[in-house]
Amino acid sequence: MQKIPKPAVKRLAMYYRCLERLREEGKEVTSSKEMAQRLGIKACQIRKDLSYFGEFGKRGIGYNIDNLLERLKEILGVEKAWKVIVIGAGNLGKAIAGHRVIKEQGFEIAALFDIDRRKVGTKVHGVEIKHMDELGDFVKKEGVKIAILCVPKESAQNAADEAEKAGVQGILNFSPRVIKANIPIENVDIAVALKSLTFQIIRRKGKHE
Repeated sequence: MQKIPKPAVKRLAMYYRCLERLREEGKEVTSSKEMAQRLGIKACQIRKDLSYFGEFGKRGIGYNIDNLLERLKEILGVEKAWKVIVIGAGNLGKAIAGHRVIKEQGFEIAALFDIDRRKVGTKVHGVEIKHMDELGDFVKKEGVKIAILCVPKESAQNAADEAEKAGVQGILNFSPRVIKANIPIENVDIAVALKSLTFQIIRRKGKHE
């Protein structure tokens, strides 16, 4: 099987979102040039990323938006609904549980988990908070594949270990710590992203002074 660069996979998700917006605008056909202009990347990069998965579109005509969306759905695995759990029922975990975009993109928050028994049994945006002791049984019973970690850094590795042991197959990590596991992990570090942004702002400011 051909190895696909991780940045290319992330860009596929960007292309999918761009195509959704184009369809909402009533468009039926687009081009790599149009998508590139909207996303701020090169058209040749889009064509290269798509080429990992076969032939798309026709020269001089472009891409049929509905057809490309369906193919990207298959490639990204979002043609079906995915059950997701959130570990950590603090402010961030609660906010994610109620994030409408998650549901719109085909992901169902099945439950939140926390070690604080005072929270257990309560609901957030209609989603029940359960104790971590119930994690293994719930994951197996509900067929959960993804866990979102919203726990303090000192608890992150242990929470990841528990999720993997329970049978989760992928982790989205919002905790400010790099964790290790034998399953795919996506790290979302807001502090790192903000520092990257301030660096770019300072660099840009320097160029204009």
